[in-house]
Amino acid sequence: MLRPKILAMILAGGPGGRLGALTDRRSKPSLPVGGHYRMIDIPLSNLAHSKIADVWVVEQYLPFSLNDHVANGRPWDLDRTDGGLRILPPYQGAAGEGFAEGNADALHRQAGLVRDFNPDLVLVLSADHLYRLDYRDVVDTHYEAGADLTMVTTKVGGDVSRYSVVEVEGGRVTGFEYKPEQPKTDLVAAEVFLYNADVLLETMDRLAAENGEGLKDYGDVLVPHLVEHATVAEHRHDGYWRDLGTIPSFWEAHMQLLDGTGFNLQEQGWPVRTASPQLMPAFVASAARIEGSLVSAGSTVHGTVVRSVVGPGAVVEEGAVVRDSVLLHGVRVEAGAELVRTVADDRAMVGRNAKVGGDGDITVLGQDSKVAAGTSVAAGEQLEPDSGR
Repeated sequence: MLRPKILAMILAGGPGGRLGALTDRRSKPSLPVGGHYRMIDIPLSNLAHSKIADVWVVEQYLPFSLNDHVANGRPWDLDRTDGGLRILPPYQGAAGEGFAEGNADALHRQAGLVRDFNPDLVLVLSADHLYRLDYRDVVDTHYEAGADLTMVTTKVGGDVSRYSVVEVEGGRVTGFEYKPEQPKTDLVAAEVFLYNADVLLETMDRLAAENGEGLKDYGDVLVPHLVEHATVAEHRHDGYWRDLGTIPSFWEAHMQLLDGTGFNLQEQGWPVRTASPQLMPAFVASAARIEGSLVSAGSTVHGTVVRSVVGPGAVVEEGAVVRDSVLLHGVRVEAGAELVRTVADDRAMVGRNAKVGGDGDITVLGQDSKVAAGTSVAAGEQLEPDSGR
């Protein structure tokens, strides 16, 4: 069989409201993960290792930092003459103009460009999940099943009502419920969808014409319609997979990075690629104490860091304690301050002898927020960007 022409589309336009202050000033796919990586690095790296080189990124909400990070796609071998990376912002003046009202709507607005590209298969990905997957295996499953759509599924623990819940029989998807109040299974869609291009385009056009309110999210009309009327196959993913779209899951994924139960950013043969910042190596003072942590380039540690991620350019001064926390770019923790179970966004500053967080819900410090010396921020609070306490 000839190798199919595959177009990968990363839907990177949503506002990421469940991440609160962390996405007030950036799109969710550009949120740092594991120090100097970004969320969008995960699907881009999987695509690079899977040898899929036609990649379109559909943007909408606050694309500036995402564009700066992705640039021409060089870290993922997408800076090429034929194919490579294409950024698709909202536009005016043609069919599909305006702002999308959901991920299926965002996909449909690019239908004209997809037709012009004329792929055999369209691989649709989200950019807020942590996983490692060879998409070529999904293609194999798709053809073996004679499917119109193949969705990657995985089992998750805990509350699955915030996912798309799937029922499967003999490798075929027989049931699909979008964020159900009472889930029937613990099997969910991992938001990796491989469509026959002609089926996708024809179905989107027909459903859009029938539905006066538009397609909105894929779970509202598009995927349920295909499950009922077409052949939808399952590709089961049994490895690590985690949704990073909420503050608790974002924090928990980082703790799993540190204790060895989660994702391996540098797995041999399949490392996560990124546009690394050009920074000096981290400086760790002789009196510093670091246990079970990731310390990024450009950071400086004089104090104590335990089971935490210290982002590029972050500073932990002498006598400060950072425990079970995630510090993003340029955070400063002054002498005597203490952070526990906290996510501190870019350039947040914690003053001398301040206390932030504690047992319970995760505390969030927004970009450029300031915690004054000697004050405290209780567990579970969120300081908005540029705010003070």
